[in-house]
Amino acid sequence: MKIKYLSTLLIVLLFSCNEKKEISSINPENWSKRAVNLTSKDSLEFGKSYLSVYSQIYSNTEHRTHNLTSMISMRNISELDTIYLLRAEYYDTHGKSVRKYFDYPIFLAPMETTEIIIDELDVSGGTGSNFILEWKIPKNCPEPLFEGIMTSTMGQQGLSFTTKAKRIN
Repeated sequence: MKIKYLSTLLIVLLFSCNEKKEISSINPENWSKRAVNLTSKDSLEFGKSYLSVYSQIYSNTEHRTHNLTSMISMRNISELDTIYLLRAEYYDTHGKSVRKYFDYPIFLAPMETTEIIIDELDVSGGTGSNFILEWKIPKNCPEPLFEGIMTSTMGQQGLSFTTKAKRIN
């Protein structure tokens, strides 16, 4: 009787620990709900920004890495104007495109923020991943603010740091 009970308990424990974690990000449907049609007549200023993010960082040696969850925060810091994000593309350590989150104009209302989340299990970017973000803003509007927030927790240990985008065009 005890063996049967222990066997059942062991099977239940094994299956409960075998939880499947999904690699996640913001649902692509959310981007299409924000889509807008910009015409060439619109008098908007174009910009392009580079943002470094980290899927992994080195731990102890160059042969051991620690996975991170990354949040790419895209912020409209204007109190008055709507801005437009044209493209958000994720690149790996070697400069190869991993995925495009959107490559059509979406809007951000005044003071609005939206995010891209790269799950801790998604290490496709590696230790030197980055984003290219293209945008358009009305004249005299503040440029958007792009930040990367990387976090990880293990037991009672926590790790977090941020990066800020640099305008490249």
